[in-house]
Amino acid sequence: MFSKMNICGNDYYISSKKTFIPLGRFKNSTIEKVFEFAYNMTFSGEGEHRDHRSGGTHNRRNGEIFANTFQGKLAECALYNLFTKNKINTTEPDFGIYKLGVWDAEDINVNGNSISIKSTKAFGNLLLLEEKDWDENAVYLPNQKTYDYTFLVRMDPFCEELLRKNRFLYSDHVDKNTLKSILLSEIWKYDIPGFISKEDLIDVICLKHIIYRGNKLNGNTIMDATNYYIQAGDMRTIDEFIAELNK
Repeated sequence: MFSKMNICGNDYYISSKKTFIPLGRFKNSTIEKVFEFAYNMTFSGEGEHRDHRSGGTHNRRNGEIFANTFQGKLAECALYNLFTKNKINTTEPDFGIYKLGVWDAEDINVNGNSISIKSTKAFGNLLLLEEKDWDENAVYLPNQKTYDYTFLVRMDPFCEELLRKNRFLYSDHVDKNTLKSILLSEIWKYDIPGFISKEDLIDVICLKHIIYRGNKLNGNTIMDATNYYIQAGDMRTIDEFIAELNK
């Protein structure tokens, strides 16, 4: 079911893709709520996220952490919106502000199933999971949690690119109103190329579908950390998940 990327020396190339097809767009009220959360977790200093990836060497600046936090929480809202639209019982995303070392138990819970959500840009076609964060039984080591399902959500635009374009990505201090105005001026769309189950992840770990730190992705992106990967074209579809829950 899960195919390996094409490998040429130390270069890895995606071989199984899905086209970005927007499923919806976010209201400004959602963007504002997610913005306040991400700003408080980074620039304001109320909360805190780790400044590096597991197994990585790059220490992220506040701008980078903000982009990742904003994007991740918006991805949770995307899945929550889709499930509630389909009348599926789901918990709301957690907007609590936490200090370093405190982890959410899960992103959302759907009909008693624990869900983890990852995000990427609109043209992204990989679900990447940092190798040092998982054991062979698909237990997420930072919080000793096992997730029933992991979903991939893609965004257009991508927060990291917006901050880079405005020269905020590598900043530790950004004017709040300026940044908020930039984000609210965009139309935010999303799609959900698919998901994997816990059993799927165990298979991927066993098969060692890994892209290593220092390897190059698609000829230009150097990996900062070693990751397990699942290609978007190999993932189970959201329609399969909804149909299963509605049985």
